[in-house]
Amino acid sequence: MAGMTTRTSEIEVVGLRKAYGDREVVAGVDLAVPAGTVYALLGPNGAGKTTTVRILSTLLPADAGEVRVAGYDVRREADQVRASIGVTGQFSAVDELLTGRENLRLMADLGHLGRCGAQAVVGQLLERFGLVEAADRRAATYSGGMRRRLDLAMTLVPGPRLIFLDEPTTGLDPRSRRDLWEIVRELVTEGVTVFLTTQYLEEADQLADRMGVLDGGRLVAEGTAAELKRLVPGGRIELQAADGEAVAELARRLPQASPNPGALTLTLPHDGSLTALRRLLDGLDDRAVTGLAVRTPDLDDVFLALTGRPTADGRTSEEVPV
Repeated sequence: MAGMTTRTSEIEVVGLRKAYGDREVVAGVDLAVPAGTVYALLGPNGAGKTTTVRILSTLLPADAGEVRVAGYDVRREADQVRASIGVTGQFSAVDELLTGRENLRLMADLGHLGRCGAQAVVGQLLERFGLVEAADRRAATYSGGMRRRLDLAMTLVPGPRLIFLDEPTTGLDPRSRRDLWEIVRELVTEGVTVFLTTQYLEEADQLADRMGVLDGGRLVAEGTAAELKRLVPGGRIELQAADGEAVAELARRLPQASPNPGALTLTLPHDGSLTALRRLLDGLDDRAVTGLAVRTPDLDDVFLALTGRPTADGRTSEEVPV
């Protein structure tokens, strides 16, 4: 691939395109993911995230573009790519009729691990993922968080150097989500590269070294969380008013504010400067204002600014390409 390195990046993509009929789902995406990092691909429902992952993991052919994964060309060296990666999708690959241990042994058999090697790997993964006590129970009895941990453990049986996590925490409770985040962080410290797709902006902020925002099949922004936040100018100040009368009075005095009488709050644009904050404070009546919070732009603001619509945290499904 002209102009690309194959030593420092685990994923290298130039001009990736995929269409279904006259609908272009991935429209000329370029990206590079350095080894040993987490890259998060953000985007609203239907943005093309899952299609991108399927192409990178050899499950779907691209219409155009050049793609190398783990140093291999996904078209010409698909077998080598598959041997180097692990994929955990939105929907669990766990066989609920088998126990946790049996699911892991099945993956070891599929990976042609020897009996002794398989036993050692299965034991290590059960311990690492907190599944020792539940190892010999059928997976059907597992909670959603346990099932997701088992799913990721199964992905790790062959020891992949690169893992694709497509919406890995969809449907999990906050504690299970945090547990999975911690496992991902541990993997990265061991040199594993993680390619993550998500609509949970907090997830990307917590885990990703770099992230890209995909909208309509196009990568509309890319960078660190801090770099993306700087794309949205300024921030906002939220004032907590003492009562409805105070909200009305503050709204009259601060015409640039957006009042919320029901919540007894007002929101003002803020350029982030101390001068503007001091000027505002000097003009406030302590009896009318009971609280103040300064909000800098967050990834939700970035998402809205770049895609023209808010995030869909809490949804339960991703785009379903044919």
